[in-house]
Order: sequence, then structure tokens, then C-alpha cells
Amino acid sequence: MPKYRSTVVSVGQIKLGGNNPIRVQSMCNTFTRDVKKTVKQILELEKIGCEIIRVAVPDMESARAIGEIKKRIHIPLVADIHFDYRLALESIKQGIDKVRINPGNIGSEEKVKAVVDACKKNNIPIRIGVNSGSIQKDLLKKYGVTPKAAVLSALQHVKILEKHNFKNILVSIKFSEVKPMVEAYRMLAQKIPYPLHLGITHAGTAYMGTVKNAIGIGILLNEGIGATLRVSLTAPLEEEIKACWAILKSLALRQHGPELISCPTCGRTEINVMALSKKVEKILEKINQPIKVAVMGCVVNGPGEAREADVGIAGGKGKAVIFAKGRVIKTVAEKNILTELKKEIDKLIE
Repeated sequence: MPKYRSTVVSVGQIKLGGNNPIRVQSMCNTFTRDVKKTVKQILELEKIGCEIIRVAVPDMESARAIGEIKKRIHIPLVADIHFDYRLALESIKQGIDKVRINPGNIGSEEKVKAVVDACKKNNIPIRIGVNSGSIQKDLLKKYGVTPKAAVLSALQHVKILEKHNFKNILVSIKFSEVKPMVEAYRMLAQKIPYPLHLGITHAGTAYMGTVKNAIGIGILLNEGIGATLRVSLTAPLEEEIKACWAILKSLALRQHGPELISCPTCGRTEINVMALSKKVEKILEKINQPIKVAVMGCVVNGPGEAREADVGIAGGKGKAVIFAKGRVIKTVAEKNILTELKKEIDKLIE
């Protein structure tokens, strides 16, 4: 399947689409008007790899807070606008990097034009955000909550922007289930040239939500569709960022920080792989370099099957071998496994 080649859009200092890297995005759950809490949350997310952050703008106080928030953060800021176009105008005035609007609720074409004109003047892109709950009523009546209805809804709004000679556009088209989400994005990719933001809306809690996002987003990324992604979860925001990077790393699209591979264990396992893996994972949380570490239960799936690991261990009865790129370095007693493995990890990152 040919790779989807989109136009390139700049969000702050970050370029999206074309051959640019796929970017990780999230959304604050603080009240945007609370500048201190919002900035604190964004800075924490920056540290773990969030590259674009969106904030809700439900009122004018929140819109006016954007300027102060922008002064204190380092990644592009996106305003999430519903219903009142004046909130978009104030956000633009405050220096927002991107505006996200829903075609079904922003109001008349005149109001949309006012936002378009302000964005054009300030070189700010607009993301058209359609989800299963914001399909235009006439399309909903005709087609129901379907990928076709959602795509047509997005295309109608794209045409409004293009009518005003505005092409600084991104589009998202989210469903809460995998199959319609994938179908909708595939359809959309055949209709428009703009960068696409991927996600499954209200996907659920950390476990099931991550599974649904990984499948849906993963399918599309593997087909070359997608410029940004957000894994929406009813969970701490750091879980969203971790899941985004896990998806990108699993498809070899981006590298960010370390990766732990570990075996599922079986009747040959004679060390506590689960406990050891959790301890190694804790060590890796403090490391930024893209190294790969393996924790394997026995020599059968040890150095051989995990030869791509930069360093790893393969357990035995009361002992383990430590290996690097499939080559055994040394044998250590079980009680010293974690200490000796950490020494090898430290050597790598030095």
C-alpha cells in the first residue's frame, strides 16, 4: 500500500506531515485558567516525551491564560475550542500555536471565517476535529454514526476553509471503536492532502484503552497514515505518553528512551522474571537513551532470541548469564543479577 504523503504544517517550531517524524500529543486535564497547575502539568509531560499539548478553552478566562502559559512552557500549545468562536480569536491573540475546532458546533460560516482570517494573519494552523458525537445533523440523519458520515462532515468543513484560501489544515476523525476509526481515516486519506492526527476517542481505562488505541493507531501508522497521535485514556496523562511511544517504537517509527523486552516465562524458568522485570523497568525509567534491555527466563530464549538487546540477562538455577548483543559476558549469582545488570546498563549510557 502506498504511503500517504501529506502537506507539511508548522505547529510552533514543529513541522508535521510530509517526511517529518510522527509527533506525540496529549491534553491537559487541569483548568486552563489555573496557570500554575497547567504549566506544572505540561512541564512534567515534556520531561517524558510529550511534544504537543492541547488545553481546553471553555471560557474567556481560560483563553486569556494562554499567553502566560506559553511563556513558561517549551512545546507547542493547542487551543481546544467548542461553540464560541470568540474563544478562538482570543486564543490566537494570546499566541496559541494551533486551534482545534469541531465543524458541528462552531457556528455560522461567518464565525468560521473570522477564525480563519485570524489564523491566516498569524500563520496558525487549524485542526478540524470530527468525532462520532459531532457529525453534522443532516449527515447523521442520512448515514447514521458511520465512517462515511464522519468523513463527509470533515470534508464539508475542509471546503469552507479552502473556500477562504486557507490550507494550513490538519484533520482528525475519531471513533470510540477500532474498525470504524480505521475505515474513516483510510477514506479520509484518499480524499485530502492534509496531515492527519490519529486517535480513538473515549477509548476507556488504561488497559482496554491502550489496547484499542494500539490496534487502531498501529494499523494506520503501519500504512503510512498519520502525522500526530494521542492515546486518549481515562488514566494519568503519563500513561498516554508512554503508550504513544510504545506504539511508535514497536513499529520502528521513532526511538525515545530505553526499551525493555522480557519473556512470558514457562516451565523452564527458575528465576522470578516478573519481579526482576519490574525492578529493571524502574531503573530504566530514569534513563533517556534509546537502549534495549532484555530479561529472559532461561538460556533457550536468552542470548539467542534476544540478541538484538544491547544488554540482558538469561536466568538459570540460582544464577544468570549477562549478555550483550547475543554474546555472553559473564555468569552471576541470582542475588547479584540486578546489581551486575545495572553496572552493564551504566556502562552503556556512559
